[in-house]
Amino acid sequence: MIRILFFTLFLGMGQLVFSQTCCSGGVPLSNNLGLPNEGKGSLALGLNYDYNNLNTLNAGSDKLDDDSRLRITNSVLLNAGYAFTDRLAIESLFTWVNQTRTISQFGNESLSETSGIGDAVFLLKYAIPDILGSRTVLNFGAGTKAPIGKSDLTTSEGFQLTADLQPGSGAWDVLGWMSVSKGLNFRPAATLSGSLIYRATGKNYSYLNNSSVYEFGNVLQTNLGYTDQVLLFNIIFNPGLIFKYRKALKDRIDASEIPNTGGEWIFVRPELGVQIGSNVLLTTKVEIPVYSYVDGTQLTPTLRFTAGVSFKLKKKESIIVN
Repeated sequence: MIRILFFTLFLGMGQLVFSQTCCSGGVPLSNNLGLPNEGKGSLALGLNYDYNNLNTLNAGSDKLDDDSRLRITNSVLLNAGYAFTDRLAIESLFTWVNQTRTISQFGNESLSETSGIGDAVFLLKYAIPDILGSRTVLNFGAGTKAPIGKSDLTTSEGFQLTADLQPGSGAWDVLGWMSVSKGLNFRPAATLSGSLIYRATGKNYSYLNNSSVYEFGNVLQTNLGYTDQVLLFNIIFNPGLIFKYRKALKDRIDASEIPNTGGEWIFVRPELGVQIGSNVLLTTKVEIPVYSYVDGTQLTPTLRFTAGVSFKLKKKESIIVN
């Protein structure tokens, strides 16, 4: 009986210590913003599936020989964007997420799983063409992440799950976004682009049945990439290579920093798009970590895969005949 009680307590403590060991394990909101403005009256839609596997345990930048913890996030993401003018547009992102966390210790396996609608993003964007020279576009955006997802799901025993396993955050966040692109002269279809997004996180005042205040760490993410266009077998392909840097500050509970949260990562992301007609684009992306430094001991991303389809529709211009 004592051994059983000891094991139960040990397993519970293990789940508590490593409950926040996945700063890159949630819904990929920042990764999927930035629909292009196709001109006044245009509507852009995107539907993506995102798979994120975290099976690498790090202490700082050192990889530990321990695969007893596995975190998997499956997300379905719906983007919608509308351009009021050639410069002013709005974009929204809605999510559904399934998250699992598996801990294997001493021949026993503990599985936690949640599913549900995640938080949503609303972004107002403004584009300035040719301000940095010909074939350049500078974009600015500001918006919010709205906490429409549940943040109080419980286990079958009635215990509320920790914040990192909830579909929603329970907090309003403020987003700032900027991107710039430049068409390159040596190839008409080649483009060099960069983007930056900063998320200032709000506070969840109803965490753990209104007993605590939880705040995820603020996040800064930058991307730098090269994309091109190739005609092959009468099909237009859009290959690209993106480098991403992400930094997350530590989470806080009741204004105190939580150990084993926060860090910084560098990823490389090969991409490939296939143009189906003039208005449909199929895309696939594989994101591979090349460097990570985490605070304390954390699970970090091992592999991320995204696939989806996007559509663009433009209102026909009316013709006035005198």
